[in-house]
Amino acid sequence: MVFHKVGRNDPCWCGSGLKYKKCHEAFDDRIRHFAWEGHEVPGHDLLKTPEDIAGIKASAKINMAVLDEVAKQIHEGMSTLEIDNIVNEITYGMGGIPADLNYEGYPKSVCTSINNVVCHGIPSADVILKDGDIINIDCSTILNGYFSDSSRMFCIGNVSPENRRLVEVTKECLEKGLEQVIPWHFLGDMGNAVNQHAIANGYSVVRDIGGHGCGKAFHEEPWVSHVSEPGTEMLMVPGMVFTIEPMVNMGTHEFYTDEKNGWTIYTKDGLPSAQWEVQVLVTETGHEVLCW
Repeated sequence: MVFHKVGRNDPCWCGSGLKYKKCHEAFDDRIRHFAWEGHEVPGHDLLKTPEDIAGIKASAKINMAVLDEVAKQIHEGMSTLEIDNIVNEITYGMGGIPADLNYEGYPKSVCTSINNVVCHGIPSADVILKDGDIINIDCSTILNGYFSDSSRMFCIGNVSPENRRLVEVTKECLEKGLEQVIPWHFLGDMGNAVNQHAIANGYSVVRDIGGHGCGKAFHEEPWVSHVSEPGTEMLMVPGMVFTIEPMVNMGTHEFYTDEKNGWTIYTKDGLPSAQWEVQVLVTETGHEVLCW
């Protein structure tokens, strides 16, 4: 937690140009009250200014345009490498950079996770979309130093009712979580709403992979659990930006990582997994989805 020390008559740390006592002093005092009670709270370094938010939204415009174009072109018989090519064409064409490419050694510009792949499926000319597949396309963009991040599920051809229901309920889990993104409440409220809806529908939520702060870097604090308890995890305050991205499995929540590529994560029992992801801003009155 990073709090800037500011005198009451000094310019506010947020860059508004107002005196601290007229701007964020009461705001900071409210956060400190929660900290004194033992709660995890964000520092100033995690809060985005209006300029930051505008930059993230511009980046998100590209990210969503990429996923919109994938939605237009995705079809049975195409390779996941073709999806990677779409991502590169749109992202670079709109002036952005794919955030995934070369991130900690990741070799492609997008993640393409099919059926029992939980996340980090690597695009390949050898992986061909088949009738009945479900696939998550996870895309991230950098524009002028600002990061956006979101993912969507796609159903290929004649998807079984069981798999289609998994995709739909996973989206509902995300929506249930979003309803709990309320200023001065806790991330655990959101995570619990996600988990309870999954459990009520007979599914499990991956526990050890979660969302994250995002905006001025690809992965920022806080780490965002989707299986947490109400009243726990970090306090949500206006200016925070993070992702909600539950990975919901038809069977066990357990998974394993591909030993050969070190990236791709599979369900342990081989049953399907689904995921939707949005990037959300906590506002004074609730929240705003910046990227979807």
